[in-house]
Amino acid sequence: MTNGSPPTRKGKAYARAGVDVDLGNLVKSKIQARVKSTHGPEVLGKIGGFGGLFAPNFSRMREPVLVASVDGVGTKLKLAFAMNRHDTVGADLVNHCINDIAVLGARPLFFLDYIGAERLEPPVFDQILAGFTKACRAGGCALIGGETAQMPGMYRKGEYDLVGCIVGVVDRATMLDGGRIEPGDVILGLASSGLHTNGYSLARKILFQKMRLKLDAQLPGLKRSLGNELLLTHKNYQPLFAKIPLKRLRGLAHITGGGLIDNLPRILPKHCDAVIDASSWQVPTIFQILAENGKVPREEMYQVFNMGIGMVAIVAKKDAQQVARSLRATPIGQIEPGSGKTRLQF
Repeated sequence: MTNGSPPTRKGKAYARAGVDVDLGNLVKSKIQARVKSTHGPEVLGKIGGFGGLFAPNFSRMREPVLVASVDGVGTKLKLAFAMNRHDTVGADLVNHCINDIAVLGARPLFFLDYIGAERLEPPVFDQILAGFTKACRAGGCALIGGETAQMPGMYRKGEYDLVGCIVGVVDRATMLDGGRIEPGDVILGLASSGLHTNGYSLARKILFQKMRLKLDAQLPGLKRSLGNELLLTHKNYQPLFAKIPLKRLRGLAHITGGGLIDNLPRILPKHCDAVIDASSWQVPTIFQILAENGKVPREEMYQVFNMGIGMVAIVAKKDAQQVARSLRATPIGQIEPGSGKTRLQF
């Protein structure tokens, strides 16, 4: 190497330590075109700056309230690594975050991501980004920035972690907080597309350690291989709620970690219980397999997994039939006097 010449990638000390800056720059140089497809006129600047710029127009709102949330995908990532398929977990993260703010009546504005990896592999990064952008476009959410970090020694070879941050907005007058829920209201369940993004630590232990199944296993009652069943994308429910006036809804609960047992109390007034008729919907086969082969107690299944219900809407009895039709939902219970708990009836 001559004086004044940049060191080669192979000769750079940081690359030898496991962090290839040039590779990171190469990977990130391809972001612009794909991410731009999620942008509207509110997005200013470009990807790659120190911060994302978003100029919202709230002129149609009387009192806009920003709603923010941050989340991850959990050990579902282990399935992505094993399947070498990374687009679905990117979409999972976006949709999970959108649902978390949708329960307050908010529509998404923008999303930022964090990817921490042992090493940034271009094909893997491209698939993750494809999942992010596809879900953001479908959800009307601009992807305005993020962070990618190579951290050898923090992650196993070929592994990474994902975190997403979302910001949305709701007019304060229409914000949903569960305060209008009262005895007699009807609980509607919206079907999930599988495990979504919760319960994978227990599911993997049952399926791969106890049952010794392979990812390509074809199990009775499943329409696809076990690996593809477990990688089904977390649903985004917000577009359904956008079709009906928010005033028709008294409360929404995203059924994530904690299941029906722990998530419904997050929106219940202290004088109300959510009474769930567990026989009112067909529990998907994957949950039946987990319960039977893992010998998981019935109540614990409804606290670890969504059991086929990914979102719950609580509505006045007079509105239940019409709202259920609009949301393609099923009545699964009712609100009764109580102390802010979920009660399951089998």
